[in-house]
Amino acid sequence: MKVFLVEDSPVLVGRLQAMIASIPGAQLTGHAGTAQAAVQAIRASPPDLVVLDLRLAQGSGFEVLRALAGLPGLAIYVLSNFSGTADRRAAARLGAAAFFDKTTEFESFAAALRARAACASDQP
Repeated sequence: MKVFLVEDSPVLVGRLQAMIASIPGAQLTGHAGTAQAAVQAIRASPPDLVVLDLRLAQGSGFEVLRALAGLPGLAIYVLSNFSGTADRRAAARLGAAAFFDKTTEFESFAAALRARAACASDQP
């Protein structure tokens, strides 16, 4: 499973890189810290899964969701500190497959990545 990371916090990028590297069948194929760079990279070489923060130094995760809407075979997991009901609903409307709070749902997020990678490796 090819994973692309959209996150602007260097500390979290490092943590997520290590987590993804520890998941059998998961491979980090790219990273971007801005909405524009993320959309360009993802369109150029589509991954299977995007891990997306909503608040970026330049642009927002919502811009990324809008730009990638309808890209075939792409799943987007939002991982954000901004996890209120309105943000969750907006992300779902824009096509996010799942939404996790960085503070309270990080372990659930990691479990979801492991499960998705396991399912992907079971596919012929």
